Amino acid sequence: MSKILVAEDEQDIRDLIEFTLKYAGHEVVSVANGEEACQMAKKIMPDLILLDVRMPVMSGYEACEKIKNDPKTKNIPIVFLSAKGQDSEIKAGLQAGAVDYLLKPFAPDDLNRRLKEILDGVV
Repeated sequence: MSKILVAEDEQDIRDLIEFTLKYAGHEVVSVANGEEACQMAKKIMPDLILLDVRMPVMSGYEACEKIKNDPKTKNIPIVFLSAKGQDSEIKAGLQAGAVDYLLKPFAPDDLNRRLKEILDGVV
């Protein structure tokens, strides 16, 4: 399947996302903050990046903009996964360069279905 980079600062949520994606057959690399996400994106060149919005060191928005401004990683689709569902938050995520903004809590099947659509080019 696909290689997915997950950036989530809460260990329990990161573990749940990782389990969900691995169960669906994906290769998963997990990090705890936006800065690590930027570094790892360049290192492993994932097929998709899942970013939490609120993280220490560097927010998901900042990481998204940095990844999208790098010629090497700019074409990697980024999806925000956040509990912050206000219109302004969603708009900020999409303006930063994300292809989608999904809300927590999520149903594992829904997460896998949406990521498959994005990876298959049915955005």
